[in-house]
Amino acid sequence: MLDTLLEKANNLPLLPGVYIMLDEKGEVIYVGKAKKLKNRVTSYFRGEHLPKVAAMVEKVRDFNVIVANSEFEALVLENSLIKRHKPHYNILLKDDKGYPFIRIDTKSAYPVMSVTRNAPKDGASYFGPFGGRYQTREIIAVIQNALLLPDCSRKFPRDIGKERPCLKYQMGSCAGWCLPGMTEEDYRTRMEQAALILEGKSDELIDSLTEKMEEAAEELRFEQAAALRDRIRAIEGLARKQRVISTAFSDTDAIGFCRGAKSCFTVLHFRGGDMSGKDAEMIDEPLEEDAEAISNLVRQYYAVRGTVPKNILLPLECDDMQELETFLSEASGRRTVIEVPKRGERMRLIESAAMNAREEILRRTTQAQRRSKTLEWLQKALGLETFPTRIEAFDISNLGNTGIVAAMTVHVDGKPLKRAYRKFRVRGLDQPDDYASMYQAVYRRLKHYVDGDEKFMPLPDLFLIDGGDKHAATAVRAAADLGLVIPTFGMVKDDRHRTRALISPEGREIGIVGNQAVFSLVGNIQEETHRSAIEYQRSLRSEAYGSTLEKIPGVGKKRREELIGHFRSVKAIREASLEQLSAVVPKNTAQAVWSYFRQEEQE
Repeated sequence: MLDTLLEKANNLPLLPGVYIMLDEKGEVIYVGKAKKLKNRVTSYFRGEHLPKVAAMVEKVRDFNVIVANSEFEALVLENSLIKRHKPHYNILLKDDKGYPFIRIDTKSAYPVMSVTRNAPKDGASYFGPFGGRYQTREIIAVIQNALLLPDCSRKFPRDIGKERPCLKYQMGSCAGWCLPGMTEEDYRTRMEQAALILEGKSDELIDSLTEKMEEAAEELRFEQAAALRDRIRAIEGLARKQRVISTAFSDTDAIGFCRGAKSCFTVLHFRGGDMSGKDAEMIDEPLEEDAEAISNLVRQYYAVRGTVPKNILLPLECDDMQELETFLSEASGRRTVIEVPKRGERMRLIESAAMNAREEILRRTTQAQRRSKTLEWLQKALGLETFPTRIEAFDISNLGNTGIVAAMTVHVDGKPLKRAYRKFRVRGLDQPDDYASMYQAVYRRLKHYVDGDEKFMPLPDLFLIDGGDKHAATAVRAAADLGLVIPTFGMVKDDRHRTRALISPEGREIGIVGNQAVFSLVGNIQEETHRSAIEYQRSLRSEAYGSTLEKIPGVGKKRREELIGHFRSVKAIREASLEQLSAVVPKNTAQAVWSYFRQEEQE
């Protein structure tokens, strides 16, 4: 089937267009666009792919293409087809989510704030859209509380003076608009102030109210001045909650995208220098690379949202950025500028959006899900046939020509399994030899398995060896000598002794710095294995040193550890002066140690 599809794809033109993948039932399972149809479509039917792409290709039984006059036309057509068919393997945002607006009917004598899903041109004022109905109602409630506006079901002016004011008036969170004497003019003024807050013009409102407060104070209208002061404080508190950046940013959205146990697409909205809201959408891992996925997500998002800002900040350059800008400009009826900032405040907005995406993944996924996804990425990166459920790592620690040890750590499902750790004292070497030591440690570990030792079962899915390709090759040779094959890679450090890459026994280096989750996992495994080897080395050293120091009367365990920790060897302790010893332990202990070794020399 692949050969047939590849032959068909080889006959496609080198022109822009859209390709439509079909399954055995003839249903659309994926829609994509291409600058050159032949190059893009043939790539699906040859070579290896990531698991999700491979799963899609396995289901393809035929494909259709539509040639376009330009890349922009292809983008528009792709967007239309995805909306129509909702293919299983395309990124699909929830287009029924809706993004509510706040509506203020300025024609009404007593306008109110209400939530609506669209913004028709009916003469009313609309603000938004916001992230969801709950968030929108919360914004209305905060503004009503700050401006002492009513949130009851009473109708004005019909219900003025008919009933006693409600509890909110008694609590001081409503001005009591149902009381006789409250004017329509004052009510409308408060609603105009609410509109200024929704427009992100809190500073203008605060300046105006401050001026009125000062006038009232000068005219000795202290009660009115105090009321204005309280209102100013409430509005300032509301503004502080939203204020995140300088007023240099107006009508700007910052896009964030992150892959984790799931993928997350975030949009931060900035209006008039304030962050007016955040949207976050969790999606399955896209087939596309990050840049193409972001382009597709942006198109879908603004189509659903219904409004497009003047400026959109992306984290990555997209091949179709110019076409995307034209597409969104035509949708909004005004110029929309898309850019990828590299530095300064705009770059910080992008970093904030990315951080929000990462935090959203952490919040909505479990540790087990994240670890599983990390191991899946590791499997892809290393080309492992088996999921690396059990990973065993080795490190060697030398102390001169003697005291050579090896440590083996075990990680199952990405977590350390300490009861399965093993330690080896390397035998038969009269000088340090990392390769011979590594061979012996790996061989002995696997020999225990071959001999049926249950403490060394099961075999790992992956060996990680501290060192380069030669260290990894040595471990492979040890396994081969026992008739076993274990996928093995070396853990390569940078100049600052941090894991920077994995390397195959053949010398193929696999970078992991770009994937934070894998980078952290491998780095933690290497650190844990190194720590285990060093601790074992120190315990043997302390045991050897301690046996000598134990013979000294009056020198307990604590003093022995202090001496060993400072001088590092019995020889150094023996050669130390009384003053040097006294600087580490109390004088009576120093005298006992000094006298013991002097007597030993005389004997």
